[in-house]
Amino acid sequence: MIKEYKEAELKADTAANYGRQYQQCSISVMDTIADPDITFDENGICNYYYEFKCLQLQNVFSGTEGENKLQELIENIKTNGKGKPYDCITGISGGVDSSYLVLKAKEWGLRPLILHFDNGWNTEMAVSNINNIIKKTGFDLYTLVVNWEEFKDLQLSYIKASVVDIEVCTDLAIGGTMQKLAAKYNLKYILSGNNIATEAIMPHTWIFNKADYVNLLNIHNKFGTKSLKTYPLYGFKEQYLYSIGRGIKTVRPLNLLDYNKVHAKKDITEKLEWKDYGGKHYESTFTKFYQAYVLPAKFNIDKRKAHLSTLIFSGQITKEEALEELNKPLYQESELKIDTEYVLKKFGLTSEEFQFYMKQPRIEHSIFGTQKFLTQRFPLLKLLKPFKHFIGR
Repeated sequence: MIKEYKEAELKADTAANYGRQYQQCSISVMDTIADPDITFDENGICNYYYEFKCLQLQNVFSGTEGENKLQELIENIKTNGKGKPYDCITGISGGVDSSYLVLKAKEWGLRPLILHFDNGWNTEMAVSNINNIIKKTGFDLYTLVVNWEEFKDLQLSYIKASVVDIEVCTDLAIGGTMQKLAAKYNLKYILSGNNIATEAIMPHTWIFNKADYVNLLNIHNKFGTKSLKTYPLYGFKEQYLYSIGRGIKTVRPLNLLDYNKVHAKKDITEKLEWKDYGGKHYESTFTKFYQAYVLPAKFNIDKRKAHLSTLIFSGQITKEEALEELNKPLYQESELKIDTEYVLKKFGLTSEEFQFYMKQPRIEHSIFGTQKFLTQRFPLLKLLKPFKHFIGR
């Protein structure tokens, strides 16, 4: 029987708090559990609040200024796309942010090519949501169906490596494919649903660089058993060629309007027949299992804290509402049993094998080498900012 994650136990665990006494932010629900980088000022306000305010000041524009910037962006996209089958690229997972962005693109009169990455973990509801969205908008859908045996081998490599960010396998492929599609159709703009209002903050120790192909290859070379013949690898050569050589830009239009998660859900539900999954990124069975079980049970990480705290900082929920949400179980016991059996069967793992990997200590991604040495050798590559995928995993 899989032991249920209990945060109350972790509050008393000095190892989970990196040897510090437990403390929670006075404004948000960020705390010392599994976060060595969190700091607090004299009022008990954590560093993430100030990071959010800084990002908000630099990237979010509302009112007339936001409207003007948004209209300018839309016109630039349309001008660049004249005479082409599409004027931009955007990805869709079936989640809130990406679905809402596709709806807005339709209302703005844009002509995006929609990319969906099918990595074998889509829920039936996700497939239904995506089909409804494409039907309602009339946009063309490009579905990248990854070779399951290769992708399974890659994900298993990350599980065996005992690193924290297994979602790199998905996010690197999505980001790279969008760049390649933009280049194929000679487009300059990729629309991202990533936004400050709902997903600005995430402790650095809970994630890893989504564009570090060196780290991905090294992990797979050490633990994998199959060649990545069809996996859409996206390395520095491609990053340089597309971002700098072709001038392809990733833009985040949701930062130019008053983006509210509740209102967005209402809009896509009414206009696109969208259905709620009950959790951020739960459109993927694996992502749900990873975020709601693997991260908390193995790494003591509950990503809901970052998601909810961002909503607190943007004024969309109160701390009391966030605490109430955190008090809800990450998984219902019956649902966890079903998902665990499904995931293990799909991976070809026995319960004993999986529990062995779950009990292994955390290994930092950097142990396997990163692409940092390339930026030191080729200074121009520092201009290539690691892309953050639209679902902000």
